[in-house]
Amino acid sequence: MKFISWNVNGLRACASKGFADAFAELDADFFCLQETKMQEGQLDLQFPGYQSYWNYAEKKGYSGTAIYTRHTPISVTYGIGIDEHDHEGRVITMEMENFFLVCCYTPNSQDGLRRLDYRMKWEDDFRAYLKRLDETKPVILCGDLNVAHEEIDLKNPKTNRKNAGFTDEERQQMTTLLANGFVDTFRSLYPEQVTYSWWSYRFRAREKNAGWRIDYFLISERLRPQLLDASIHTEILGSDHCPVELTLNV
Repeated sequence: MKFISWNVNGLRACASKGFADAFAELDADFFCLQETKMQEGQLDLQFPGYQSYWNYAEKKGYSGTAIYTRHTPISVTYGIGIDEHDHEGRVITMEMENFFLVCCYTPNSQDGLRRLDYRMKWEDDFRAYLKRLDETKPVILCGDLNVAHEEIDLKNPKTNRKNAGFTDEERQQMTTLLANGFVDTFRSLYPEQVTYSWWSYRFRAREKNAGWRIDYFLISERLRPQLLDASIHTEILGSDHCPVELTLNV
């Protein structure tokens, strides 16, 4: 099965920049979106053969996630069951026969790290949520997790060390999640490869490839034998992020 995850940074904007063409070209079984920035009814974007599920933020033009799927789920849930975290449309969980698929848009710690304390609470609660799922079925987690885990995962690690997305605290949370039974699929397969998934719109960052790898597919450790490939589609435009891909034998 092929899985795609893409932070579209506004689906309505991305739809005017070739989203439908990219969707068709990538031809995924599951196509997960983050930062849709939509409310219900603002855009009717459906594709033949796919069902879609949406989690909208209460705040207009903010956050939001979606999953398009060719396969009918057993159940779909929204959020992680904690009121403090469930108003921003950040998580969709799709239960399939052999796995849970979790689409996540992790909160950004923001300029001046003004949301770092909240981010730490989110990380602890979200990790506990994933571990509960994993007790029942293996988990496939995808999304913009808003952290470059290691120095290889961003162009300028030294100058960004205390910036949102590359603080010691955020990186440690990713280390802790991986230590709790999850695998970073891309880095597992390509330990030395330098490839980014997000570039600032400022300073011609994408043109210079001054990017960050902050979009991931993580899988439960017991799915590792079924991992076939992971890739990052730097050639696909339309957002400040590019799609990331997972191919898994499930």
